[in-house]
Amino acid sequence: MEVCKYYRNALLWSRLAKELYNALYAVICNIKTYKCKKALLMKTISVVAALIFRTTPEGVRSVFATQRGYGEYKGWWEFPGGKIEPGESPQAALQREIREELASEIHVGEHIGTIEYDYPAFHLSMQCFECRIISGNLELLEHENAAWLTGGTLRSVKWLPADITILDKVQDLLAKNKQNG
Repeated sequence: MEVCKYYRNALLWSRLAKELYNALYAVICNIKTYKCKKALLMKTISVVAALIFRTTPEGVRSVFATQRGYGEYKGWWEFPGGKIEPGESPQAALQREIREELASEIHVGEHIGTIEYDYPAFHLSMQCFECRIISGNLELLEHENAAWLTGGTLRSVKWLPADITILDKVQDLLAKNKQNG
C-alpha cells in the first residue's frame, strides 16, 4: 500500500512539472520573434563599443578597429570596448575599457545604435558610440593588432559576427563625415 502512495505522489509531481513546463513553453511561443524567444533562454552579456573616428590632414576619414588577441575568436576584428559592470553607465564603461585596453582617454559622443546578436552560447547586447580621442596613442595592451579603416578598407578584415551588423552605419558615417569635412 505504501509503495502505491509514493508512486501516486511521484506521478502527481511529474504531471505538475510537465504542466509548468508546457505553460512556460506556451508563453515563450507567444512571443512574436525567434530572436526574442532565444534571448529569453540565453544568458545576455551587455557590452559597449567605441567607434573612434579620425580625419587625416588630407581629409581621409577612418575608424579604429582592433584584432582580438585571445579566446575563441582570436584573430577576428572588432570595435574596441567591453562589458558594462553593474551600476556603471555605458559611457563610463566605454571610457574605462578604452583606458584599460588602449591606455587612452576618449570623449564618448552620440549613441550610434545597439546591436542584438545571438552567439551560440550567449546573447550579446552591444551599445555603439561615436568617440574621439582626448589623450593617449591607442597603445595595444590586449589586442593583437589594430588598423585605421576607411570606407574602402572597412570590409577588408574578418569582423566578429556582431560587429558586422553595424558596418553599414559605420560606412555611412565615414561617407557623411567626409562630405561634411
